[in-house]
Amino acid sequence: MKNSIVTVLAISALVACKKSETTTIDHSADGTSTTAPAEPTTTPAESANMPGTKENINMMTDQDKKFAEAAAKGGMMEVMLGKIAEKNAANEQVKAFGKMMVEDHTKINDELKNWASKGSYKLPASLDASQQKKVDDLKMKKGMDFDKSYTELMISDHKMDIAEFKKEISSGTEASLKSFASAHLPTLEHHLTKAEEAKKALK
Repeated sequence: MKNSIVTVLAISALVACKKSETTTIDHSADGTSTTAPAEPTTTPAESANMPGTKENINMMTDQDKKFAEAAAKGGMMEVMLGKIAEKNAANEQVKAFGKMMVEDHTKINDELKNWASKGSYKLPASLDASQQKKVDDLKMKKGMDFDKSYTELMISDHKMDIAEFKKEISSGTEASLKSFASAHLPTLEHHLTKAEEAKKALK
């Protein structure tokens, strides 16, 4: 009789262990199923901050608009002047600087155009009158005269560009534009250093 009671108790304990095991297994399976949706839940927040979305662009401030337009026109001018430098410069360092302007600002311009197209934002397609005058004036110069005028313009122009990019970083509200400004500020600072070096090489 005692043996049968012990046997019953042993079986009961064994069944209880097995139940707890299955519970544990089921619980871990449940755990994975509840953590799985964590990935998709981040997607809406990410998509809301995607660069150049129409919703974000519609909320742009005057500072954001002013920056986007200035960056577009400034970038166009840098490419135009860089192409002229490749032809009209006498100094090889100035020619190389002009080539760098064309390559770097073409990439930056394309990125800005891509941002605008995603949000159906219309960027300026031409320079303003003062910028066009600078381009026209430099077209007429060659050799050392060109080199001196071009490097001086690049120094003053990049100082102004750097100030505009820093202002957007600190005062802008459109996240993708602020990110664009932050990403390309070091490039502009590098251009300024190279422009100053090119000017020194003319002495």
